[in-house]
Amino acid sequence: MTRQRAFVLEVDGVDSRRVEVGSPGIDRPLLHARDYERFVGETVDDILRAPIGAAGAGAVAPGRKKFRGVLRRGEAPGAWQLELVEDAPAQLPAKAQRRAAEPAAVQVLGFTLDEVREARLAPIVDFKGRRPRGAAGNA
Repeated sequence: MTRQRAFVLEVDGVDSRRVEVGSPGIDRPLLHARDYERFVGETVDDILRAPIGAAGAGAVAPGRKKFRGVLRRGEAPGAWQLELVEDAPAQLPAKAQRRAAEPAAVQVLGFTLDEVREARLAPIVDFKGRRPRGAAGNA
């Protein structure tokens, strides 16, 4: 804590030993449109307010509310998309991902912020060191 802040807290009668500074963490909530703008291209967990309707050919199962995917901007203003990957490959072990013969089919879920009950960055942690963005699958 800087001396200036300590002085201000002392003048205001605030016990400076109780001041805590924290971060939103690796599973940071996305609360505003600016949060979505900031994290375009990142993996996000979304929970919708209402389950999706009937499934079409190749669509996700009806009644589902929870999704994990890569956040993208939609074509219309205020529209967003999640690029869903079948069977959540981020949850598969790295060896299983490398052994996969062909990539999983990509599905896109379109939504607006009014339809979202809760959204957070997906806590995907890699303890093998820093890699350039987009190279997470290479090991």
